[in-house]
Amino acid sequence: MPRIESVLVHRRSVPLVRPFVTAVRVAHAVDAVLVEVRDSDGRSGWGEAPTSWRVTGESAASVTAAVDGPLGAAVAGLPVDEPAEAGAALERAVVRNSSARMAVECAVYDLAARAAGVPLFRYLGGREQTLRTDMTLSAAATAAQARELVATAVGQVAAGFRTLKVKAGAGGDDVATLAAVRAAVGPDVTLRVDANQGWTPGQAVTVIRAWEDAGLAVELVEQPVHRDDLAGLAFVTARVATPVLADESVWTRRDLRQVMTEGAADLVNIKLAKTGGLREALALARLADEYGLGVLVGCMAESHVGIAAAAALASALAPRGSTVPQDLDGGLWLTASPVDGGVTYAGESITLPELPGTGIRGLAAQASRH
Repeated sequence: MPRIESVLVHRRSVPLVRPFVTAVRVAHAVDAVLVEVRDSDGRSGWGEAPTSWRVTGESAASVTAAVDGPLGAAVAGLPVDEPAEAGAALERAVVRNSSARMAVECAVYDLAARAAGVPLFRYLGGREQTLRTDMTLSAAATAAQARELVATAVGQVAAGFRTLKVKAGAGGDDVATLAAVRAAVGPDVTLRVDANQGWTPGQAVTVIRAWEDAGLAVELVEQPVHRDDLAGLAFVTARVATPVLADESVWTRRDLRQVMTEGAADLVNIKLAKTGGLREALALARLADEYGLGVLVGCMAESHVGIAAAAALASALAPRGSTVPQDLDGGLWLTASPVDGGVTYAGESITLPELPGTGIRGLAAQASRH
């Protein structure tokens, strides 16, 4: 059996198709930190580490240091066909640095699937090769931004998206803005809202109840309050009819148990950058199922590399024939992919290639280096 021989970091900067605005930041490009794990037979597996000081507390420099140091050392020499063993070794190497661990572990799983000669999504037990995603709309802090948001919503529906996720909590009139979006897109489009921790519990209840009273039919509201305020999250969940999705509040199974003890959410958004990779993400999903908690698979500001692993996870978790949209539009925000091959988008559909691993062939020539 081949063994892991080397772990390499590649950094690429990819401009966005439009500015990405949330309650906490504005971004114009994705600085993709890609990890390539090579085995003794010459194969390469690929992973990505999304970076955000506000979410993961990691930068490109800290990811590179962790991968070049303890994480690379943790997996060196391990057999390629034991990715769960590698995941455990990575967790022992560094408790924090979840995004860096995600990159290495996903690359190891990609490598294991390639060695087995099967697509990563099938290696994880998935059946669905094509998934749906929502499309995220930037938050509006001003009236002009609200008008732009509505125009963007109309354009995305025309492009075939049937589920839109509207960012909120940036200081604008969230009630009026969402009402304008609903009026513009009509009743058949599903609307989700992500406040990115932007409200107090009281503000969240006021805004969400106003949407309910107006009949805006919001499918769910994601992370309305600060991630550490579980009492506040529970306060909101108990006082609104709209389902509440925990995102930043849930990173691992320990967090999920605390959320359930508080009765703080109805659903959980699983992101590989929070769980540290596929091993914990799969375990977290199993625990959520035991609790009867709904699950969505999400992404951060990341490229087609991170999306490939997240989509494979979503396929593994989705019931056969499921058409529930995931939250995996990250690659659609990029002007180009930093790699050749891998997942492809067509409107709201993400297709996973029927090739070994993620189907990524290597780095693309057009992405700018750091």
